[in-house]
Amino acid sequence: MATQVRTSADIGALVRTTRKEQNLRQDELAGVSGVGVRFIVDLEAGKPTAQVGKVLQVLRMLGCSVDIIAPGERGR
Repeated sequence: MATQVRTSADIGALVRTTRKEQNLRQDELAGVSGVGVRFIVDLEAGKPTAQVGKVLQVLRMLGCSVDIIAPGERGR
């Protein structure tokens, strides 16, 4: 199911929900994603300055994908 993301808080909520659905602790997700626990804590809290590359790493490890729809591609 697609989830529309508009804010860093939306990404944080998605990460937290997906992590919990997969029965992972924050430290476990951090370990398999190659990031620190503090990064996961901040990401789930919606920190707006989180590094995009690391965010994508975490999302990939959770099995999420990111699709960007350009303005001209809407409705196709």
